[in-house]
Amino acid sequence: MTALSNLDLSRDPQALAVVKDETVAVEFAAVAGELMSLEGPNRYQRGDALVTGAGGERWVVSRERFDAKYLPQPGVAQGEPGAYRNRPVIVLAKEMPHAFSIARSAAGDVLTGAAGDWVMQYAPGDYGVVKAARFAKVYRRAG
Repeated sequence: MTALSNLDLSRDPQALAVVKDETVAVEFAAVAGELMSLEGPNRYQRGDALVTGAGGERWVVSRERFDAKYLPQPGVAQGEPGAYRNRPVIVLAKEMPHAFSIARSAAGDVLTGAAGDWVMQYAPGDYGVVKAARFAKVYRRAG
């Protein structure tokens, strides 16, 4: 398994600019804890968003990032549990030909991916991992 660090997909000719298109179910953590995503542990603090995708996948979005990334759907007030749709933001992604790991952020949780999974770069120093099947369902090329 290759451990990735200091990754900059903006300089990688194999990286793609992609946009996610998905409505998710969201709860907000009452206390700090940890949930296990398909890619690895996701620690969270009180108030962070606990997100469940259409296929049952779960992950965490910090509260300070959530409002900028997701919009409540009709009948849901911002910051309340319910259905949210991601804002259409372009991010960078690269399909990996081998198993890999990467920290979500500096000193953050370490996520892992298998050959064919995608490493995501949301911003400098902000990473994710998306399984190949999920990537095919919810991401499309930007442009």
